[in-house]
Amino acid sequence: MRSRLLGLKSAVPPFVIAQDEAENYAHKLFGGVRDISRMIPVFQNTGIERRYSCVPIDWYLEEHGWVDRTALYVSNAVDLLAEVTEKLLQETGIKKDELDAIVMVSTTGVATPSLDALLVERMGLRRDIQRLPIFGLGCAGGVIGLARAAQMARSEPGSKVLFLAVELCALTFRKNDFSKSNIVASALFGDGAAGAILSTDGDGPQVGAAGEYTWPDSLDVMGWDMAEDGLQARFAKSIPALVADDFRKLLDGFLGKNGIMLDEIDGFACHPGGAKVLDALEDAMDMQRGDLKESRAVLRDYGNMSAVTALFVAERMKLMGQQTLLTALGPGFSATFLMLDGR
Repeated sequence: MRSRLLGLKSAVPPFVIAQDEAENYAHKLFGGVRDISRMIPVFQNTGIERRYSCVPIDWYLEEHGWVDRTALYVSNAVDLLAEVTEKLLQETGIKKDELDAIVMVSTTGVATPSLDALLVERMGLRRDIQRLPIFGLGCAGGVIGLARAAQMARSEPGSKVLFLAVELCALTFRKNDFSKSNIVASALFGDGAAGAILSTDGDGPQVGAAGEYTWPDSLDVMGWDMAEDGLQARFAKSIPALVADDFRKLLDGFLGKNGIMLDEIDGFACHPGGAKVLDALEDAMDMQRGDLKESRAVLRDYGNMSAVTALFVAERMKLMGQQTLLTALGPGFSATFLMLDGR
């Protein structure tokens, strides 16, 4: 018995940051940095036109530490999660008292009690609801978390599992960090939330095979470092090369293990980590440049929202009547795969 995706919804915070505006602010902040002229073009090379933020752009010009970042993270994350949940309940016709479990994914802040507990209190969800908060998956969290939620739904047939992901990446920006990783992050990251309801009962695409792979000796490729004033982004320039060299054989291994042919897949909901990563994914799957059009459109309109982004891509796609593959890359360094079968 397979789980079905009964609904999929997303939400963004209220402040829109145009990429041109972000580039102008970067000139103000990093103008005195040596070789900054070589790094600033990253803003125009990302393929991003705008992003959404839970704070106005002037916030980034000020000093911030763990206390105020965390307060903003918690309050804005719960607001977005409540919005996504309300949208899902409306779309599916499910009542909040019918929700049996919550799987909650986020890596851009810390909250104890966890965000799922705060949401239970905010929305008055059942007191016996099962809760599973997941931290540390980064950009892969949307795909892995959805797979975990589907497993929970299968383990108790008929139950209804709420899956939620929220990332407030922009709150991690550090104005006095002149590293290349911080400048790249300031050109890429946006804020958003998404979620789904899964059950073995109801209509929707079936959640099929899931798989993961973690590269050896790759812990330094991607992640967060803990700095005195907040999370510090870590990116390796080798990410596109790792995708170009290894992604196809990992994909072929996953498909072969599960008896799926590549030409049977109708749609690809790939996490758009950046323009170069999308180029490498298209090359690895023998696609023409631009074939991952939904991934590129989400990157253009929202930026990289870490775990949330692959779910935004899937939301834009026709999931019923076709087979869709969700993929993402995240800290570890890891690749993850998940099939949705809407046939």
